[in-house]
Amino acid sequence: GVSVSFDGFKALNNLSLAIEPGEVRAIIGPNGAGKTTMMDVITGKTRPDNGQAFFGETLDLTQMSEVEIAQSGIGRKFQKPTVFEALSVFENLELALKTNKSVWASLRAKLTGAQKERIDEVLATIRLDSSRQRPAGLLSHGQKQFLEIGMLLVQDPQLLLLDEPVAGMTDAETEFTAELFKSLARKHSLMVVEHDMGFVGSIADHVTVLHQGSVLAEGSLEHVQANERVIEV
Repeated sequence: GVSVSFDGFKALNNLSLAIEPGEVRAIIGPNGAGKTTMMDVITGKTRPDNGQAFFGETLDLTQMSEVEIAQSGIGRKFQKPTVFEALSVFENLELALKTNKSVWASLRAKLTGAQKERIDEVLATIRLDSSRQRPAGLLSHGQKQFLEIGMLLVQDPQLLLLDEPVAGMTDAETEFTAELFKSLARKHSLMVVEHDMGFVGSIADHVTVLHQGSVLAEGSLEHVQANERVIEV
């Protein structure tokens, strides 16, 4: 029952949806359908006018700060990759680790064996192992996207929110991203906002179509693509 208005424009209109553990959910819909606003509500960036957003049984996200939400296990990747370009790939992942970020703790911080192993594991997962010492600014657009996904993975989130993850990628990179997401699904829940229907078809268990801030249709990609109201929109 989530609603959000901006200057009289209803970005979300009594929106209700649920995502299961380990599910890959694709969110599709025309521009202005409310996809980004929905992610903003989940991550605490936007507060809804009405309604609730629960993570599990007990955490009401509308009562938590953005930092608390991130620490509770929700990670988000925005459309444009934001990596620390002057730092190496390895250093980007090191910074993203779930650690005490206070000044003194950071100054004294030394990586434990387990943390190094975790970074090595993620480097292998995102296929950037051979680029670990490269400055992130020298990576291709697709590789920066993978690095940013890696920065989320080292935080071990339960829910990953991914906004147009394959925009601007080559076909081979898109194909690899689909494989990567399918391999992540067992350990994480993924919510993917995407316009590339081929990609959506290859990853999603379930597709939700948003229109004017509400759910227009839900089901498999074939099911929603055959829906006359969806075609019209």
